[in-house]
This record gives sequence, structure tokens and C-alpha cells, in this order.
Amino acid sequence: MDVQKLFDVKDKVVLVTGGSRGIGEMIATGFVQGGAKVYISSRSVDACEKVAAKLTALGPGQCIALPADLQKMEDVKKLVSDLSSREKYLDVLVNNAGATWGAPLDDYPDAAFQKVMNLNVTRIFSLTQACLPLLRANATADSPARVINIGSINGEAPPGLETYAYSSSKAAVHHLTRHLAGRLGREHILVNAIAPGSFPSKMMAATLKNFGDAIVAGVPVGRVGTPEDVAGTCIYLSSRAGQYTVGAVIVVDGGALVSSSRL
Repeated sequence: MDVQKLFDVKDKVVLVTGGSRGIGEMIATGFVQGGAKVYISSRSVDACEKVAAKLTALGPGQCIALPADLQKMEDVKKLVSDLSSREKYLDVLVNNAGATWGAPLDDYPDAAFQKVMNLNVTRIFSLTQACLPLLRANATADSPARVINIGSINGEAPPGLETYAYSSSKAAVHHLTRHLAGRLGREHILVNAIAPGSFPSKMMAATLKNFGDAIVAGVPVGRVGTPEDVAGTCIYLSSRAGQYTVGAVIVVDGGALVSSSRL
């Protein structure tokens, strides 16, 4: 056993969607600092390029911007086409791009529910499907490709907040992960999910501002997540250390889900 290489992701080719901010940027940073070649996508061309430049300067890996609005199927196809023009294979796909919407039950808009479900579930399937040729191209029993879907603890247990589409979509992500894992494992493509708790991100900003004290009080370790927490889990799943982990939903929440005082 070569323990020094157990968590090695050097020179892996990685795509992180929603990689220009929040949890996606945290994950991309971890891979770049691990020496990987990381592609990030986001709707904002400017934000995507700025973060890519920042992470490349951080090194020792490299980060490249491939902007895309993954709500649109044509952008999914363009993203994979652009990636295919640059790379012959993809080692790791991190499906992180997502959206949320909060509204009272009686007023919850149908359009909002459809938008959240489309980006959070349908497009994970669409992008994974479109990336299969790249994922298969370099996958072997000794060095499998990986798909990591970013779910949520709200997909394991509903929150007290009225974010009906979000919690439903993340539960669907977790089940889709298991279904894909059973189908793709024999092709040496390992599919897993991470279910984060509270992390400082744009999506969580309003919730942490309004309920931050209560949320932290409900976390047994007494804090919200850090970049190391989620990036470390992704690196584990993408390295030799995680090569026998398939179809798992790994909760990364400081114990919030099992706390009796969870919000």
C-alpha cells in the first residue's frame, strides 16, 4: 500500500459545474491544489474566467473556464463539445450546479418548481449522459472514472424552510446517484453523491443571515462547513482511497442531520 499516493489526484482531468462560487469553487480549489487540471462552468462568463485565473495562479494545477447555462440543453451539448475539443477523456465529473427557491406552500410557483427540478436533477442526468464517451475513454479497473453528484442533507430529511422543490430535487439526486452507480460501475465509472449541510455560499447566504445562530446551534461540531470539508470528500472519492466506494451518499454536515436540535 502506497499511503503517499492514496489521495493523489495529480494530473486528473476534472469538470466542476457551478464552479465559480460557493461549494463548486471550494471543490475546484481543492482539485487545483492537488495538481489536477480543472474545468469549471457557470452562467457568468466573467465570474467563470476570473475564478479560473485565480485558481490557476494558486496552482499547482490548472483551471480553465468553460461558461455554460446548464438550464439549457443546447448549453449542455456545447459544454461537452468544448471540453471534447480540448481533452480526450474526463477523469472526474462533479455535478454541482444547482438552484433553490423558497415560497409559502400556497403560493409556491409552478415555474419555480420546474426550474429547480430541471437544473438540479434533469441536467445532472443530461450532462452525465453527454459526458459518458469522455468518462469511458480512460476508465479502467485500476483507474476508474468518477461522477460525484452534489446533493444535500435536505434530500435526506426535509428542512423547516419552505424550499419544497429544492429538498425534493436533492432526494431525487441521491436516488439517481444510486441508480447510475449500479449501471455504470461495471464500466469502471464510479458514481457517488455528497450531501452537504450548511456551508458559506451565495445560495446559503440569506439562510445563514436569518437563521445562522440556530443552524450552528444544531450542528454538534459547532460550526458551518469549510472548503477543506467538501473538497476533502471529493478528493477521497476521486482518488485510490475511494475506489471501492460506489453508490454512496456521504453526508458532510458536522452531524447536523443526526442532531435533535436541527433546524
